[in-house]
Amino acid sequence: MTFETIAFSMDLGVARLTLDRPDRLNSFTAQMHDEIARALDLVEGSANIRVLTITGAGRGFCAGQDLSDRAVSPGGAAVDLGESVEKRYNPLIRRLTSLPVPVVAAVNGVAAGAGASLAFACDIVLAAKSAKFIMSFANIGLVPDSGGSWALPRLAGQARALGLALTGDPLPAETAADWGLIWRCVEDDKLVAETDALAAKFASAPTRGLAETKKLIRGAFARPLDEQLDLERDRMRELGRSDDYREGVDAFLAKRKPHFKGR
Repeated sequence: MTFETIAFSMDLGVARLTLDRPDRLNSFTAQMHDEIARALDLVEGSANIRVLTITGAGRGFCAGQDLSDRAVSPGGAAVDLGESVEKRYNPLIRRLTSLPVPVVAAVNGVAAGAGASLAFACDIVLAAKSAKFIMSFANIGLVPDSGGSWALPRLAGQARALGLALTGDPLPAETAADWGLIWRCVEDDKLVAETDALAAKFASAPTRGLAETKKLIRGAFARPLDEQLDLERDRMRELGRSDDYREGVDAFLAKRKPHFKGR
């Protein structure tokens, strides 16, 4: 399968997706959305893939929507942005958050608009120290989409979420880490190595347990404690019967490296 706006590979349990329009700061087009969807089809269809990494080519991660791909002008015909969100952005965010493997974002530069929301939708976000997150929707009279209005208050709290969304001011990666918006901020020249190390860790991990952990935590805000406790019980019962659990315990007791089968 060939791509023009992304680079994609799968090897040794790791799927790597690179947004590849560096001349446009990897901003989204309809074609890029279609190609990302095809790449995610490959991830979901492979039982050997245990982790997905997402990054950007060149000096940016993703600048959000490429406005020239759906150009408008004063006095011109209106466009239905809701249709674009419903057909392209919402399915992308739903797929990433529900993938049965960890999704790691390596934010190598500016992440703006839907590009910032894309990063926040990933399970673990590593960012280069020079990277910035910009909720730029307010600058063109829009609201945060792609789950941005959902993720921001949950990750950073209402006050900081409102500040970011209403001002559109850039947020340095170090501050994003201090606020709990991302997992870790690293030196620029260490981003690739840190991402590869994390991907390798997940590529040999007990994927079913990670997938169930992801579902439990992502759904926790919508459930009362009693329901969450029942779900934890049910998942423990199911996973406790798995080959990976038995392998993990045996390896621990034997002081050897475990060999998990994954999903």
